[in-house]
Amino acid sequence: MVLALLGFATTDFVITMTLSASDAALHATQNPYLHPFLGDADLRLTLILLALLAVVFLKGFTEAIELATVVCVPYLVLNVVVLGRAFVEVVSHPFYLSRWQNALLEHGDWRQMTLAAAILFPRLALGLSGFETGVSVMPLIRGAEGDAGEAKPAGRIQNTRKLLSSAALIMSVLLLVSSFVTALLIPLEAYREGGEASGRAIAYLAHMYLGNVFGSVYDLSTILVLWFAGASAMAALLHLVPRYLPRVGMAPEWTAYSRPLVLLLFGFNVVVTLIFRADVDAQGGAYATGVLVLMSSAAVAAAISLWEEHSYAVSAYCWGVVLVFAYTTAVNVVERTDGIIIASFFILFILIVSGVSRYRRAKELRVGGHRFCDEESERLWNIIVNQRVNMVPSRSLEKQWREERAVRLRKHYTVEGALTFVHVTLLDNRSEFLSPLEITVKEEDGDHLVTASQAVATANAIAYLSELMHPAAIYLGLSRLNLMRQSFRYFLLGEGETGLMVYTILQHVWEVNPSEQERPRIFLMSD
Repeated sequence: MVLALLGFATTDFVITMTLSASDAALHATQNPYLHPFLGDADLRLTLILLALLAVVFLKGFTEAIELATVVCVPYLVLNVVVLGRAFVEVVSHPFYLSRWQNALLEHGDWRQMTLAAAILFPRLALGLSGFETGVSVMPLIRGAEGDAGEAKPAGRIQNTRKLLSSAALIMSVLLLVSSFVTALLIPLEAYREGGEASGRAIAYLAHMYLGNVFGSVYDLSTILVLWFAGASAMAALLHLVPRYLPRVGMAPEWTAYSRPLVLLLFGFNVVVTLIFRADVDAQGGAYATGVLVLMSSAAVAAAISLWEEHSYAVSAYCWGVVLVFAYTTAVNVVERTDGIIIASFFILFILIVSGVSRYRRAKELRVGGHRFCDEESERLWNIIVNQRVNMVPSRSLEKQWREERAVRLRKHYTVEGALTFVHVTLLDNRSEFLSPLEITVKEEDGDHLVTASQAVATANAIAYLSELMHPAAIYLGLSRLNLMRQSFRYFLLGEGETGLMVYTILQHVWEVNPSEQERPRIFLMSD
């Protein structure tokens, strides 16, 4: 489910970058001063803007975020000026308002208009743009000094609320005002595809009421902010991908680094831009699908979390939001199928890459270090290492099981020296690719008993302990169960045919790290 949601998130954020760059290119080519030079080169200009965005992030993450802030503030100020001037125009000419009211009344009373608004609401999903990126970058928000290591960082939560509240207030007010004045002041024919206001309604008002010079300044600011709107999407993906895929072994290790990931995302951007030919309207469906799925999943998560915290009234409100977004998402998918097609491609790509990566990395040791539970365990461990003992991985450390195992081993093999029985216990959550081991060592009846807890996979933990222990021999048991079923148990649960996997993992480790040190003998014995 997480991988599927990451597919929708990738759809949302990649389309955010390509759609914003395409929109910026459209504003540039439609500007009266730039059009004679640029013509209709929307596609080439879009690719150039995407390349420049990638270059900025290759320069550094902090620099990119600082530049985004510098670009955003002038754009908001210019919008306030244009919308203020348009609002004055509406107030100065009351017939605009009366004409709008008469047009509404032609569609019936308030009940019919409410129904029409509900039906049309899914087409306005692009108005939600930006809320989901604000949520996705929450872990990047600075908190208080005492937040480090806290399960509930109060300072970061407080600053996150400030961020989201500010964004909601600014975006909602400007969106409502701009929708109101553009509906009253812009003629219908200018809104149609290919019209002067198509895709640039506020820019149209800026040129009409404040002149081409101010309008061009507004266009320049819009081009910059649209170009850099992709910065929030890029920042979100640079945070999301390393947070999930490499951590669970479902992506190559290099995806945890920002610069290689920037180049990969730039490649996606180029492909998507070429597929849609930098058409803003054509990308709207795919973008809306990604946004709505993320908003819906966030509403579900909030509703469940609040219910668990016994905040039933607020949880009920969130479930209402879930219903609204579920309806909106379903209608958008039915009406604009290109969005779900693009999202399905990203989901399929992530699933394939994740499966292949997990398969290729299955032979790694998958242990992020170790620690001893007490000083006595560390002392006994050092004795084991110095003695070059016989290592016997075991399902249990009970005395009866150990005695039966020892009798069978000495019956079939010539065992020299003491036996060290090793038992591995797994974490409940085995999604993590790496996990540190906690080692406990005891001595009983001349045998050493080693317990390694918090492992993510039994075979990998045994191989890791073998490399630490340097035993003279390893005696591995074979279950003789169905190998296909055992493979899936290993792949999904970290269990399976342990003996064969330990042998395979050690062979891989020895090939990658050749050494003149004497390797242990490995014996595979059927149970």
